[in-house]
Amino acid sequence: MRLLGRWLLLAVAGAVLLQLFFIGRIALMAVLDPQSTTFERSEAWRLARAGELRWSQHWRDYGQISDQLKRAVIASEDDSFTNHEGVDWEAMERAWERNAKAEQAAAERAAKELPARPIKIRGGSTITQQLAKNLLLSGERTLLRKGQELVLTVALERLLSKRRILELYLNHVEWGTGVFGAEAAARHYFNKSAAQLTAWEAARLAVMLPRPRYFEQRPRSGYLSQRARVIVGRMRAAELP
Repeated sequence: MRLLGRWLLLAVAGAVLLQLFFIGRIALMAVLDPQSTTFERSEAWRLARAGELRWSQHWRDYGQISDQLKRAVIASEDDSFTNHEGVDWEAMERAWERNAKAEQAAAERAAKELPARPIKIRGGSTITQQLAKNLLLSGERTLLRKGQELVLTVALERLLSKRRILELYLNHVEWGTGVFGAEAAARHYFNKSAAQLTAWEAARLAVMLPRPRYFEQRPRSGYLSQRARVIVGRMRAAELP
């Protein structure tokens, strides 16, 4: 029992130290621009093993990124970004309900021996949650990793401003295979800087975010164009930090 107690104490101490390490790194991000994220490094390793050398990421300060893109991303990914404290519980609940209905519909089709259809899984994650995951965590989907994501989300919201969170997000989010950040995406898809993006171009980039590699291979997707039109209509109401 004494040995078990020691192991438990060591495990708790290790967990606390890990949280302090993460929080320290987030605190530094208030003044230092991170050169890469955990997700980017894992992608670099994956591409290197596959023999691919595609890689593009260029940091741009908040003022050097088009407000059109900021509004489009908020309208598409997290329309309550400036008002919530990191987690939009209502959005997560709606996503869970939609996912449950989609899974039930898929089970019913299988029971009737009808052709299977792809299930569109919705995450309901906020911009801050997505940033927490990409900055410091692995891509695995477990309850433990989700719990860690929530802890980091709270830390980001407490230690950084909304403006800084959005700046970090836009500079490191994936927009295709080896394409990271707004500047790289603007150059890759439109041959211009992130500061020059129009409302339509910004909306198309924002719509790509849930599945960037998929839409990179399908630039003429009807869904991409239709959804971009919807986002353009919502952009005026998007509140910037």
